[in-house]
Amino acid sequence: MDAKIIDVAAKAGVSPATVSRVLNQGNGVTPKTRTKVMKAIDELNYHPNAAAKNLRSQKSMAIGVIAQDINNAYFTEIIKGIENMAYARKYKVFICDAENQVEKERDYLTLLMNRTMDGVIMITPQLSDEEICELVDKGYSISVIGRNVNHPKVACIYTDNVKFSSQVVEHLLDCGHRDIVFLSGYPEATDSYERLEGYLKALKENHVPFRPELVENGDFNETGGYEAMNRLFAKKLTFTAVFAANDEMALGVYRFCEERGFSIPERLAVVGVDNNRISKYLTPRLSTVNQPKYTMGAIIVEKLIDQMNDNQFADKRVFTVDSELLVRGSSDFHIKKKK
Repeated sequence: MDAKIIDVAAKAGVSPATVSRVLNQGNGVTPKTRTKVMKAIDELNYHPNAAAKNLRSQKSMAIGVIAQDINNAYFTEIIKGIENMAYARKYKVFICDAENQVEKERDYLTLLMNRTMDGVIMITPQLSDEEICELVDKGYSISVIGRNVNHPKVACIYTDNVKFSSQVVEHLLDCGHRDIVFLSGYPEATDSYERLEGYLKALKENHVPFRPELVENGDFNETGGYEAMNRLFAKKLTFTAVFAANDEMALGVYRFCEERGFSIPERLAVVGVDNNRISKYLTPRLSTVNQPKYTMGAIIVEKLIDQMNDNQFADKRVFTVDSELLVRGSSDFHIKKKK
């Protein structure tokens, strides 16, 4: 059986990502480590999959896209940007819905590779960096939206989750709130723990005690947000604001408040993330974080096509885009501070 990059990594006592950097003359590898890796490569007779690399000379003019949940407006707007830019560059797009299942994501990736897609775009993948790097080292072209995969041949674009999440909490604190719920998505998602990090950062910087019981998982969907609110109230917890890590969960909060007769924002302030189109039509309009989703999709297509045509990234590999907090009626209310 042919050796794989993970075999080389195990023999050299390093990560697959380090082996990848050695193979691609990347930075950040000491001479000692480089020597160990090269020795392991020689002893295992490892070489990247030449057959996969040869696929690049037989262009299909097709790009695969793997999204976590195409029902979520976050993904649909990104996909629209991908599709429009790809069409302008004469590429067809094939879309797969992983439904937040890592095994399904892995199966779709294998399927797309076997169908000889020229490249694949993964939106907020759950696969590890090592798995993605291994495929790239075999000659496949992959770009990522939503996180930074540390590989010189992987273009990545994402927003600063920590920064904008801190801004959301700062806004709620400025409105007088101290007991703020954080509704997280599924635990494996980078967005979940980075947005939680921003929430914790703002509390700490403002000397507000962290109450772990106010963090609940809403699985990034409306039903999850609704059920999370039921669990919080069942515990008889006190809080005056909810920061939902996406607008879908915020919709669940709205549904809960409507059933309970709670007014927003007088009884409960609510802020979401993504600026989904429906957020402007809720009553009151939902405060949210606007991410340039369409632009993210369009940019990553351009960079993937550049990389597939051996035209290395003209300026840089990793792109971060700014997000904007849109304060609307659901949180634009200053509560009276307790004496």
